[in-house]
Amino acid sequence: MAQEKNSDGTDASLEFIPMSGGKDCEEHIGASLPWGEPTTYYEWIWYGNVDKDKYPEDACPPWQHRYAQIDSLQVNTSIVGLGLINITGAITSGGALCGASLCGAIKLFDIPHPTKENKRLVHGSLEGPENGVYVRGRLTGKNVIELPDYWKGLVDPASITVNLTQIGSSQDLIVDKIEWGSRIVIRSGSASNIDCYYTINGTRKDVDPIEVEQDVVEGKSYPEG
Repeated sequence: MAQEKNSDGTDASLEFIPMSGGKDCEEHIGASLPWGEPTTYYEWIWYGNVDKDKYPEDACPPWQHRYAQIDSLQVNTSIVGLGLINITGAITSGGALCGASLCGAIKLFDIPHPTKENKRLVHGSLEGPENGVYVRGRLTGKNVIELPDYWKGLVDPASITVNLTQIGSSQDLIVDKIEWGSRIVIRSGSASNIDCYYTINGTRKDVDPIEVEQDVVEGKSYPEG
């Protein structure tokens, strides 16, 4: 039954109309009755303009919805919940998907191809046994790489590794020391002017380490299904 409308197009007030023959609050399989005890399949969704403590005495008690099968669902504001969302298909979002952790069998980005028409550009995320971060750049005419200030609170200093690629000539580059987890001191064994690319990696210390090899837990949902 469609929602009745007022003359100005707004929804008319809802009114409880008792069923002929009296209320029936027993369990019912199917949708032939508008009220009733929750079924073993899909429970009734209570919808009305009356508070629960003012619900008509000649109506069956309102029931919260627990299980449903819906062909299409549009949410204009937000979905809020405390449990899990298990989906066998794809999730498409025009905005960000944010959470404490995201997991999947693979992790991709998929964007319109920046240089070719009617093409997509798809890349996979690099996998590793840590929650890692990195910085990269070029060091020219000096021997100190200053790490970002936020690394002091983000990265375990003992995990820092440095890769150097000399540019133009052999410079016999050496990582002399890592000071306070915030700066890398480089020196040239051949006393050459330093000109190099660098990549510096570290492991986050603000989250627990990844348990790389885990036992299978019966009943737990996994990304591959």
